[in-house]
Parts: sequence; structure tokens; C-alpha cells
Amino acid sequence: MNFLHLFLVLAMLMAITLSSTTSETTHLPSADRQMPTSFRGSGRFLGQKPRPVLTCDRRPEICSMKGSPGPFCCNKICVNIETDKFKCGKCGKKCSYSKICCGGKCVSPLFNHKHCGRCNHNCGKGKSCVYGMCSYA
Repeated sequence: MNFLHLFLVLAMLMAITLSSTTSETTHLPSADRQMPTSFRGSGRFLGQKPRPVLTCDRRPEICSMKGSPGPFCCNKICVNIETDKFKCGKCGKKCSYSKICCGGKCVSPLFNHKHCGRCNHNCGKGKSCVYGMCSYA
């Protein structure tokens, strides 16, 4: 019987808490109230006509526009094949996990003395590149 009594008291407290929070939100001015959004309704978003998508396979000149990620078109996406790790040197060429793309070639920045730690960071004559640092140790 005590368990049933405790259960009823907790249920009543939850009901009071829920009713007080919903009553507070209903007193907000209409500008502050946010309506729930749903993709199933007949909103303005769904009523719009689809915009034509500009892709570089049909219009390659968009890759040379300001703000473009790169001047080359690979699989309908503008990229820079000189620095893109997933399209290094040509479309479809991916650098392995520890390598980066420098000048269109996959290089290891950990041990390459011409690209030590980053692209075009030359350690100099007689210095070695170890773990991405010139003359380590």
C-alpha cells in the first residue's frame, strides 16, 4: 500500500510540474513563442520550386570564380588537386593516412626533408627531418 501511495504522490507532483511549465510558456508574447517545425506541413520551404544546382561538370568556369575551393573539377566538385588529400594530383588519387598532398604529390611530412611538418618546409642541407621537425634531437 505504501508503494501505491508513493506512486500517486510522485504522479501528482509530475502533473503539477508539467502544468506549471506549460502555463508559463503560454503567457509569452507571440513574438517570443517558437512554433514547432515539421517537414510534413505545407510550409513555405516545401512550396518553393527547386533551384537549379550549378555543377562544374556542365559549367567548369564556376571553379575559377572567387570563393571557389579550387580551379579543377572532379566529380562535379571544385577542388585544388595541388593540396587536396583526397584528390592529389588527379581526380580519384587519395593519399594514405599519414601522408599529405604537396604540389600534387603524396608526401610524408614526418620524414620528408623538403616537406618537413608541412608543405614546402625545407630543412636545409645536412639537416634531417624526424617526426615533422628539422634536426630533431
